[in-house]
Amino acid sequence: MLYVLLPSLYFNFTSMIIPDNLPGLNLSNSLIKTLSDHGTVKTLQAGETVLREDSYIQTIPIVIKGSIKVLRTEEDGREILLYYIKPGESCIMSFLGGIHQETSKIKAIADEETEILFVAISKIVMLNKENNEWLDYIFRLYHKRFEELLEVVNAVTFKKVDERLIKLLKIKSEMNSNNTLNITHEQLANELGTVRVVVSRLLKQMEEKEILKLGRNKITLL
Repeated sequence: MLYVLLPSLYFNFTSMIIPDNLPGLNLSNSLIKTLSDHGTVKTLQAGETVLREDSYIQTIPIVIKGSIKVLRTEEDGREILLYYIKPGESCIMSFLGGIHQETSKIKAIADEETEILFVAISKIVMLNKENNEWLDYIFRLYHKRFEELLEVVNAVTFKKVDERLIKLLKIKSEMNSNNTLNITHEQLANELGTVRVVVSRLLKQMEEKEILKLGRNKITLL
């Protein structure tokens, strides 16, 4: 994919733009500096697209602040949330597609205001060949994403929609450190791979059980 981001719109810093205390990163200062020196930073607002399906990939995103949600779209237009990319993490799916010059099989969207370091594929290929620390970082991400995808398969296969819904709400609450979520029923339905009417009915039932409180495009966990 070609990221739909013009070079002139990037905020390019040549100093240590990646904090060395990001959870999930665990890289030496020298490798952090290498990534910083060869990357460009862009701040995306909630809802902006980071990566489109069926597009070629030229850069790999590393989240510095905020979060990205990764989704898969089916032929009928329904979407399902696969996992979140949090600070210090990158997107394994874009990593694979980029180094093999394949099109993206997923869609990635900023879930909130998100600061991202984009590193060119050519630099990533070089690090793969020359830096064992970088390879260890990539393998750790592989392991984490594999476990998360297994959870998605397990949830879709064995769990009811209401169980998946409350888990998703709790995850979003923890990520935002806030019990009040600004989100629509349609957005939740898309991430769960279901329809809005089902989500609305389940949320109303949860409100009646005093699990949460509903507002206009707002949900508060009690």
